[in-house]
Amino acid sequence: MAKEFFKANNVAYTEHDVASDLAQRKEMIEKSGQMGIPVIEIDGQIIIGFDKTRITDLLKIKDWKT
Repeated sequence: MAKEFFKANNVAYTEHDVASDLAQRKEMIEKSGQMGIPVIEIDGQIIIGFDKTRITDLLKIKDWKT
């Protein structure tokens, strides 16, 4: 859902495969305290799960799609 939302709203993002990249998995757990995905970081703010309201607020998207 997050990837589709970002694409629909022309938001550039970097995806990390934490299942296969141990260093990225460790960083995600250190930042979020979580092992579940998605973990989304926007301007230093950590969002656990797909929280559309918080994401649109942080990205200042007024008329979002999907």
